[in-house]
Amino acid sequence: MVGSDGAQLGVLPIDQALARAQAEGMDLVEISPMAKPPVCKIMDYGRFKYLEKKKQNEAKKKQVVVQLKEVKLRPRTEEHDYDVKVRKIREFLGEANKARVTVTFRGREMSHRELGQKVLQKVIEEMKDVAVIESAPRMEGRQMFMILAPNPKMLQSQRDRARAAEAKTAAPGGAPAPASAAPQAPPPPPARPEAPSEADPRPPAVERQ
Repeated sequence: MVGSDGAQLGVLPIDQALARAQAEGMDLVEISPMAKPPVCKIMDYGRFKYLEKKKQNEAKKKQVVVQLKEVKLRPRTEEHDYDVKVRKIREFLGEANKARVTVTFRGREMSHRELGQKVLQKVIEEMKDVAVIESAPRMEGRQMFMILAPNPKMLQSQRDRARAAEAKTAAPGGAPAPASAAPQAPPPPPARPEAPSEADPRPPAVERQ
């Protein structure tokens, strides 16, 4: 038996173990039923379940969920539509998702499967910087498809850039400018001319405008 503080209490009869747990206002929980003898611990079982659920929720938040998103093309997709679809594929891969690229054949197009292969090969060439082939092109009914996964080097580069941006934001941007400059002392008033004394025979100075 293990106490609520983790101390080993030795082998106790079940009635004594229950009485000890009740005396502490806690529960007696069997944690190793396959051991001989089985191991029990005194604990607050409600709090234990709450903490376990909290740990699971935290683990789910940190878990990256990879989605498989599909982009459909035709053997003769117009250039504008093709460019839009390629941008979508690049966007999916940049979000760490996988992309299923599907070429659908209709009617007599089934006799020209090489056109579908050509389209998928073109996509592979344009995505080689951000994608790796997880599933090579293959036929399934009237569809030819492949699965592209994000390039690990591309994802690592994105993470490095994100960390660098965070570090740059957190770093001090130098000494802040003062909120306001210290007020300067006003200039001293001009000296007033002294009145001539009676002993001074010179006439007073006249200020010319």
